[in-house]
Formats: sequence, structure tokens, C-alpha cells
Amino acid sequence: MSATTAAPRPLRGAIVGLGMMGRHHARLLQTSGLTTFVGAVDPGGDRHGAVADPALVFPTVRALLDHDPASAPELAVVAVPTEEHVPAVLELVAAGVSVLVEKPLAEDPARARELIAAVRAAGVQGAVGHVERCNPALIELRRRAQAGQLGQVFHVATERIGPFPDRIRDVGVVKDLATHDLDLVGWLGGGPVVTLAAQTQHRMGRRHEDLVNVVGRLAHGTTFTTMVDWLSPTKVRRTRVLGERGMLVADTLTADLTFYANGEVTSEWDAARTLRGVSEGDVTRYALSRREPLLVELKGFCALVRGDEQAAVVSLEEGLAAVELADAVLRSAAEGETVHVAPGGHATGAAR
Repeated sequence: MSATTAAPRPLRGAIVGLGMMGRHHARLLQTSGLTTFVGAVDPGGDRHGAVADPALVFPTVRALLDHDPASAPELAVVAVPTEEHVPAVLELVAAGVSVLVEKPLAEDPARARELIAAVRAAGVQGAVGHVERCNPALIELRRRAQAGQLGQVFHVATERIGPFPDRIRDVGVVKDLATHDLDLVGWLGGGPVVTLAAQTQHRMGRRHEDLVNVVGRLAHGTTFTTMVDWLSPTKVRRTRVLGERGMLVADTLTADLTFYANGEVTSEWDAARTLRGVSEGDVTRYALSRREPLLVELKGFCALVRGDEQAAVVSLEEGLAAVELADAVLRSAAEGETVHVAPGGHATGAAR
């Protein structure tokens, strides 16, 4: 292999947090070939057996950084509970480590801005783990919608329901799960959220909400709905984009994408022609190349750390926008108002 085509040296990578998500990140950091694994941090140890070498499991970030300065991490995935994101990131970036932070970026917009400021001041790279953007069904759905397959897009609908995951203790369903969808509706619909109204429920005796229903509008008029809960006895992950020529439906659990084309309804009655609706047309399920979304995410982040400004990552600012939208959802539910959202996701007041 010539020097010009040689694969780049693997980056030194670490994981902070070995819980439900962290153990999967640890697996890829050790096996993908994109990184050389230099350590994991979890004060509770490696309870899932995610790390091949027990000597590389450390109780604190400081212990990881001090272990071997010659093999200090160049990048780290931060997968600790949301309320611990900022302290972990501050310590890592101060040591020159680029960070991929699991979503949500932080527990509230102020803390998210503090995190972003620290990354920028340190001169390292940062991105957010909104892994649904790496799902092959959603990537292809977005490509087809942007290419005009649906014509004008009318509506984006997401459904993310299932049983309560015992791992969650610090946030409710809005910040843990709905941040996926609040990020996706604009990404798929082609414009930022400008208004939203939400209703929440508390059914499990926890301080945080366990169901949310959101309706809203994007900047160019497309509407959206988002349904998320921890109360359903079956797990559903479905995204639907409706346009003038039909509908694209993605099942992100199976990475299936289906197109439902509009049929033609003809009429010889002149007065009825302007009222013509649609009928059921052809249905196509696409054959997609399926790659693990977390691997796609890691590949994009490694490219960013190497200096690729066009790398396929979710920026820190996009992560902040999702946190601000989550705050707007909770405010709308608490106050019973439709909230106007300024560019960037900041809620500015009740819509008039």
C-alpha cells in the first residue's frame, strides 16, 4: 500500500461511563480499528465486562489522565449521567482531549453553554451523540426527502415509546428521549422549530415526567408531532414524513424504510376536482446497507478530530438547540401555553 493510500494511525480513545450506552462505546473503541483503546472511567468499575484489559479501568478521569502520559487519550466519549457531563468534560478538555458527549448535551441550557465555552476555550473538538442521525433508515429518508421524492413536505411525526429503563435517574422522558426527536424534526423537515405546545404526564411517582406529546411548526410551515413515553408495554421507534407525493416511514429499530406513494383519484365532476384527495398507491420497502449507528457516529467524530471540517457529526451548538427545545417543551407543559422558539432553539415567550 502506498503512503498516499495508507490508513491513518488510530486515535487514542477512552470512554467515561460504562453504563448502558458506555459499554457499547467501549466495545467499538476496542474493536473498530478507528481507535487504540487507552482506558475507561467508572467509579463503579466494569460491571458489564465491557473492557478486555481490567488494568485499563479507572475510578476517575484524573486517574485515567495520570496513568501514562505517553498514551493519554486524544478523544473520549462521555457517557455518564447527564448531570455529570459538564464536570467530566471540563476535566478532559483541560487536558487537551476532544469529547463526544452523549445526548442530551447537559441538564439545562446554561450548563450546555458552559460546556461549549470550555471546549472552545481549550481549542479541542467537540460533538454530541445524537446517534439517531446515524441510523441508515433516517439517513436515507432525509436524502430522499431533500431530493424531492415527496415534493413539498407537509408534516413530520415521530413516535418513541416503550417501557421505563431502570438506568434513568436524573432526567425525565423529555430530556432523555424526546431530545432525539426534537433534533430530528428540524433535521428531517428542513427547518428549525418556531412554535410548539406540549402536554406531559407523571404516572410512575417520579419527580420527572414519563410521557410527553408535542405539536409544533417549523420555520417554513411544516408541522410536526412527537409522542414519547416510558409507559408503553412495547417498544416502538417510528418516524413518518408526509408530503404531496406520498409518505416515507422509517422504523429505526429495524432500520427499515418504506415509501407509500399517493395513488390517483380521478373525477369527471368539475366541482369536485379541486377537492381531490389521495388514494393508496404503490408501496416500496427499500433495501438499505445497514451499518451500526454508533460505529458511523464514531467514524464521523474521528474524522472531525483529524481536522475534517465537513465530518458528519452533530455539533455542540446543535446539541444546545435540542436542550433549549426540551426546556421549551417543559415550559409549555407547565404553563399550558404555545411557546415561540427563536432561532437556535431559545424559547422567547407564549406565541400570539
